[in-house]
Amino acid sequence: MPSALPDGEPVPDDGALPPHALAGAGDRPLGFYLHVPYCATRCGYCDFNTYTASELRGTGGVLASRDNYADTLVEEIRLARKVLGDDPRQVRTVFVGGGTPTLLPAADLVRMLGAVRDEFGLADGAEITTEANPESVDPAYLAELRAGGFNRVSFGMQSARQHVLRVLDRTHTPGRPEACVAEARAAGFEHVNLDLIYGTPGESDDDWRASLDAAIGAGPDHVSAYALIVEEGTGLARRIRRGEVPMTDDDVHADRYLIADEVLAAAGFDWYEVSNWAASGGGRCLHNELYWRGADWWGAGPGAHSHVGGVRWWNVKHPGAYAAALADGRSPGAGREVLPEEDRRVERVLLELRLREGCPLDLLRPAGLAASRRALEDGLLEPGPYEAGRAVLTLRGRLLADAVVRDLVD
Repeated sequence: MPSALPDGEPVPDDGALPPHALAGAGDRPLGFYLHVPYCATRCGYCDFNTYTASELRGTGGVLASRDNYADTLVEEIRLARKVLGDDPRQVRTVFVGGGTPTLLPAADLVRMLGAVRDEFGLADGAEITTEANPESVDPAYLAELRAGGFNRVSFGMQSARQHVLRVLDRTHTPGRPEACVAEARAAGFEHVNLDLIYGTPGESDDDWRASLDAAIGAGPDHVSAYALIVEEGTGLARRIRRGEVPMTDDDVHADRYLIADEVLAAAGFDWYEVSNWAASGGGRCLHNELYWRGADWWGAGPGAHSHVGGVRWWNVKHPGAYAAALADGRSPGAGREVLPEEDRRVERVLLELRLREGCPLDLLRPAGLAASRRALEDGLLEPGPYEAGRAVLTLRGRLLADAVVRDLVD
């Protein structure tokens, strides 16, 4: 969740949505994202809306404290129930992200999940995920989460090499994420993800292969692999600007992506989104698929974004301001936008083209359709699905996904 917020129109104090936002809601899945904005330390590459204890000191008083954060977030879940009114949908997915959610006591995360269950109900087979820092959990903590209803956990592994972790300012030790997978399995978690980052300055092809091998050997059923993006304002960007470490390289990123796809495919993982691989259909992250398919989700927490029926809004960023709004009985929304049909079409192309199933060709305008034929001739789209009316990226197309999307949305 990026730290920058867009401009937008004001959100009503009661958070009310335009009537059209809930039209046809029964045909769309509903998910919840619960943001926990606290971290023990700040990673050098991170520009998410997160805060360390020292960054919060003196900026929000007791309202910004993580000690009572769960109570505050539960208030927003109750607000969501009021805003969505008699919407009968049960929640299909809950994703607790951050920050480091597992800096909170496990009981707090279970209480937040319980509020979603009490206010909305959970659909049969609902996917309930939390992110976790490998150093912030132990077997007892994971067992408490599992007993409280969580069935999926995502660990931030990033790399198996100490020197790579050091550049990223990651504090866990190599081997700890793999141990976490075993602990999660022992606690009864059905689904476990490991997040990896490639292209870190100083990382070699052998380092990357070692990280992939370590991740696969740990036994997760899902692996996410993301190219390192150097965001302005981060510690890593400043180090690169000072010449302390080299800038990342797009060609290196492409090579590392090819290695990832080769190694993961050989281990039985299938790609289903450009940066995500699952060992089975059941291993896919259903919550992320809500985003990619334009479903409805409520994002609770500082800076969290929500989307319901073509209306998108975002909360104030600072934990103190967020808590103050809810304490005053006001929506913590900072701004919102009602998406025109053309914007919704463009977003569908942007997001669905990244999926294994691709996007329907009938979403494309004439210029985009002509561009899709060129992409097909250039080997960027799969011929079989194209003949069936869908644009599906080839492996080479995945490497150039951003460029392909730019052409197809015209």
